[in-house]
Amino acid sequence: MRAVIQDRYGDADVVRLGDLPDPAPADGEVLVRVRAVSLNGSDRENLTGRPAYARLGGLRRPRHPVPGSDVAGTVVAVGASVTEYAVGDDVFGELAGYRGGLAQYVATPPRLLARKPPELSFVQAAALPQAGCIALRATRGLRPGDRVLVNGAGGAGGALVVALAKHLGARVTAVDRADKAGHLLRVGADETIAFEHRDWADQRDRYDRVVDLVAHRPPYRVHRALAAGGAYLMVGGRTRVLLATLAAGPLIRGVTGRRVGVLVVPQSRTDLTEVTALVTAGAVAPAVDTVLPLEEAPAAFARLAAGDNLGKLVVEVP
Repeated sequence: MRAVIQDRYGDADVVRLGDLPDPAPADGEVLVRVRAVSLNGSDRENLTGRPAYARLGGLRRPRHPVPGSDVAGTVVAVGASVTEYAVGDDVFGELAGYRGGLAQYVATPPRLLARKPPELSFVQAAALPQAGCIALRATRGLRPGDRVLVNGAGGAGGALVVALAKHLGARVTAVDRADKAGHLLRVGADETIAFEHRDWADQRDRYDRVVDLVAHRPPYRVHRALAAGGAYLMVGGRTRVLLATLAAGPLIRGVTGRRVGVLVVPQSRTDLTEVTALVTAGAVAPAVDTVLPLEEAPAAFARLAAGDNLGKLVVEVP
């Protein structure tokens, strides 16, 4: 089969198109003919091996040579013990281990897969799993009128966080590069902040929730932007900030009443089904930046690494 191969960590030039043996499904797996794969911030981290936690899948090089975790495709074979899916079923979801998707075929346990709604294309379905589950967890409990800030809103996952918060009635401030302001307003932001010109963390006592997709500020600084009883949720960012947030969160809450912590987003079919229902109902929609063929996957990774994408980059597999 044709596949994108990454045998070391580095920039976009470490991925190449090559040939690998066709996988065979184990007893409890399904074999999916991949039709589309979307790229996430986690794929950028897995490419470079940074932050440090990105190397949990291989300290010196990736243990699985094929990147990509969010897939949509068709079941072409099932293991002997699989009963919930059959050959011909269209499915989508996130792969366990966050790798293996950028290939013509992938064998995977079916527990994280869901049936693709017929009204969604393979490209749209592939754009949902990781970004949708993050958005669902990051906005859970929001009430109409809540003031929400999304940092890193213009990347792969931010658009769904903005759109879902807006759907729930929040007033949303989106932070990213100045040239992404128009995109952020189109996906639902009420106002934007260009990080080149203004630091959102300088604002005091303003937000009921901050969702930080690219955290690099210390927890003792970001909590000041929260209103009384507000919550800061770190989704992605630097390892030292992650560790500092975990360590300082309980102390900050005890002293100020503001919650500062790391948002845990487990791979979940239940969450994926819930957010997909919102998409098919027209409440929110995934933002797709560019659709590229498999042979142009290195260019997709380069665009992702540069932060130039406005929403999801999707690779179609021929």
